[in-house]
Amino acid sequence: MKMQMTEGGAEGKLVVLALDTSTASLAAALIRGGQTLASVQSLAERNHSLATVSKLKSLLEETGIKPDELDGIAIGRGPGSYTGMRIAVSVGKTLAWVWDKPLVGVSSLEALAYGAWKSVGSVADAQLGIRHKDDERHAAVINRPRWLVPIMDARRGQVYTSAFEVASDGSWNRSAADGVRLMRDWVAGLEEKLRVLPQAAVPAELWVIGDLSMHEAECQRLQELCSRNGTGCQVRRVPFTMEGTAVAVLGAVRLAAGERDEVHAFVPNYTQLTEAEVKLNKSREEGAGAS
Repeated sequence: MKMQMTEGGAEGKLVVLALDTSTASLAAALIRGGQTLASVQSLAERNHSLATVSKLKSLLEETGIKPDELDGIAIGRGPGSYTGMRIAVSVGKTLAWVWDKPLVGVSSLEALAYGAWKSVGSVADAQLGIRHKDDERHAAVINRPRWLVPIMDARRGQVYTSAFEVASDGSWNRSAADGVRLMRDWVAGLEEKLRVLPQAAVPAELWVIGDLSMHEAECQRLQELCSRNGTGCQVRRVPFTMEGTAVAVLGAVRLAAGERDEVHAFVPNYTQLTEAEVKLNKSREEGAGAS
């Protein structure tokens, strides 16, 4: 699905309260007219359950926005921390029911990627232009898309991840579904996909976004593979922490399109390994034990 993320269209006129607790960061924000009225980012995962409601209440009090002035509530539904996702979803469902407001869920991975792009995308464009200012392929490079690959650690070498493409005109396109993947296999798959693309379709840059501390070696391997494969795609590591504003903006897009989730049926995205991946992991573990 492609979206033109303008923040100046119908979604930019809405008042949206947003919350995500899928990571170690409790991220919340209140937006109106495309502007962030207030936001919070608290790195205290153990206290998410204790702090969430009070922090949302503080956002409303700080801005003077009353619940009946909200156009909707946006919740990051994961994938991510099992306990964390349940907190945001439970709070979102309760508030939507009590306040009688539309509820929309957004992908936490998409919010992570979108937040990073909005925070540093313009700087990246400028840096790319400077890097290629004397290159005869300058225009071709600048007009190529970017791939954004958000990751969250899922333990045992696995990550929650997906992929998005930002075209030169700013349109936003999901290119891989949210899922749990072995990071080493995901890296190999991304590099292979780059190699078989027509040159004009190869992204100028591939960003790996999120808390990268547990997967630095694989991030470096991806950089090394892409530096040798002749595609010209530059791999950037973009450490980034979830921001509530991104969740709110993505939620506003859904609300502006007339979408809403059924409150009682709303659940987190409990992304699991596919059956094939489970079997592959088991085979590898048995092989390692035999050796």
